[in-house]
Amino acid sequence: MKRKKRILLSLLALLLLLILPGFYNALTVQRYTVEAPGLAQPVRIALITDLHSCAYGEGQRELLDAVDAEAPDLILLGGDIFDDDMPDDNTETFLRGVVGRYPVYYVTGNHEYWSGEAGFTRKMTILEQCGVTRLSGEAATVEVGGTRISLCGVDDPHAWENSNGFTEQTEGGFWKQLAQVAAQAEDGVFTILLTHRPDLLEYYSRYDFDLVLAGHAHGGLWRIPGVMNGLFAPNQGWFPKYAGGWYELNGTVMIVSRGLARESTWLPRWYNRPELVIVELQSSGTQWTSIMREKKQQ
Repeated sequence: MKRKKRILLSLLALLLLLILPGFYNALTVQRYTVEAPGLAQPVRIALITDLHSCAYGEGQRELLDAVDAEAPDLILLGGDIFDDDMPDDNTETFLRGVVGRYPVYYVTGNHEYWSGEAGFTRKMTILEQCGVTRLSGEAATVEVGGTRISLCGVDDPHAWENSNGFTEQTEGGFWKQLAQVAAQAEDGVFTILLTHRPDLLEYYSRYDFDLVLAGHAHGGLWRIPGVMNGLFAPNQGWFPKYAGGWYELNGTVMIVSRGLARESTWLPRWYNRPELVIVELQSSGTQWTSIMREKKQQ
């Protein structure tokens, strides 16, 4: 009996040793390198998504210091930087900490729209007052040390969702924006699509975007690294296909951030630390010929 009890206690201790470390949710930095032919110099991008106005130390110093340590050329905010329930203070503090020192571009997420008309207007006013550039169905040519990048941004589909849901047949709206930014992108330069939703990669890949940057999935909330990349994600359901990481479809590369939400999530993150994503664009030293676009034409 004593031996059986010892075995049970040992198994329980082992189980706790496996489970408890998974709830460690300190900020981490996840790095990706993307080959971008024709760049005059490397370009470093900080992708920040799904902050949900969560706290990262006094004055948001934990997150601000992590960004500063990476010294990005651009900061891209991929939606749900605000939250529909939590106050906007932490988000505003972070924005004021980066704007003026880095170029900052933003697209909406679903929670901004879930805040209601008055809440949405207030959040957009904060962006404007802080000096953040919002891309709402627009493309901008960004120059970094002689390197030109075409940066396209679309609003979250919830901007047009109605009681019947969001469908491909929705007139105008998201699909119009997607086609519009693809047409506006400058020819002959590396083109990035900044969007909140990763689950629409099939549609993004129909256009000549070289790189898609997204969030929204929160890393699937619970992970078992090497076994299960994510348990559940909004708009994807159980065992999401695009929970977080690097994906390719029809020659288009998509990088999905696991986001920064902590205290705002309905389920604690497990083996899924909040992340600051750093994307390093590096030239292959060739003349501009988009390998990805060539693949789509084959």
